[in-house]
Amino acid sequence: MSEATQSAPQATAAAAPAGQKSVGVAYLLWFFLGVIGVHQFYLGRTGRGVSYIFTLGWVGIGLLIDLFTLPSQVRKANGQQ
Repeated sequence: MSEATQSAPQATAAAAPAGQKSVGVAYLLWFFLGVIGVHQFYLGRTGRGVSYIFTLGWVGIGLLIDLFTLPSQVRKANGQQ
C-alpha cells in the first residue's frame, strides 16, 4: 500500500473524530429545519427538540437564541466545556 492511501484515513479521522458534532452541520439544520428543532435532536437534546416541534421554535424566540448560542451547545454536546 502506498503512503498516500495510508495517510488519507488518518487525515479524515483527525479532522472529525467519530461521534463528534459539527457546528457547520448544526447551523445548516438550524437554518433549514430549525422551526421543528432538528438541530436540537442532532445535539442530543430530545426534550428541547420536541418542544420546538409543538411551539414552532418557541415562536421564533428559541431560534433567535440558538443563532448566537449554537457553537457553545455543540461544544457541550461534544463533552467539551
